[in-house]
Amino acid sequence: MEKTKKLMAGVSATALTLSLAGCGTSSSLPPKPTDQSCRDWDWSEEEGVWRCDESRSGHYGAYYYGGRYFNNKSALNSDSSYINYKNSDSFKAAKTSSGFGSGTKSFGG
Repeated sequence: MEKTKKLMAGVSATALTLSLAGCGTSSSLPPKPTDQSCRDWDWSEEEGVWRCDESRSGHYGAYYYGGRYFNNKSALNSDSSYINYKNSDSFKAAKTSSGFGSGTKSFGG
């Protein structure tokens, strides 16, 4: 009976570890910006881009795509390069593989 308990504990721990590993960010997401103007980034699944979430930054709340900041969704959605991205397979992959139960991912320091 004791061996069975140990075996079940090991199986449960392995299953938990594997399921949590699937909740992280996916490699199909565009790389997180390295722009030092903002150090706290959220992944906007809806827009498929990073968004600055550092309240002290002059770019707080802005979307980041293609090395540029966009102050709002309207500005982002009117950019021709972003429109091409939004119609691409890269955008679809980033939206569908960003994690279980995710809406926004937070990264930063």
